[in-house]
Amino acid sequence: MKEQKWIHEGLITESLPNGMFRVRLDNEDLILGYVSGKIRRSFIRILPGDRVKVEVSRYDSTKGRIIYRLRNKDSKDKKDSKDKKDSKDNKDSKDNKDSKDNKDSKD
Repeated sequence: MKEQKWIHEGLITESLPNGMFRVRLDNEDLILGYVSGKIRRSFIRILPGDRVKVEVSRYDSTKGRIIYRLRNKDSKDKKDSKDKKDSKDNKDSKDNKDSKDNKDSKD
């Protein structure tokens, strides 16, 4: 039978040599994570500050395999991405108003 693994979400805090990363899990544990072959093959870039899903062995909880890089909208912390979206919408509506004013002044 295959070994059971825990899957956690975490934040990349530090990039180390050889595709290793220091990851702070949501439960505040610090682990050493390495990039899975699937991510490495797809040339997916992982940088400090990225949110990731990590597969951790039940036998050694200090190491894990990074299996997925989360986009802002995929992470549990949706509040931050919502705030960014709201500020972007306000900026877009202001730009649309400015462009409408420019059209009116041209006529």
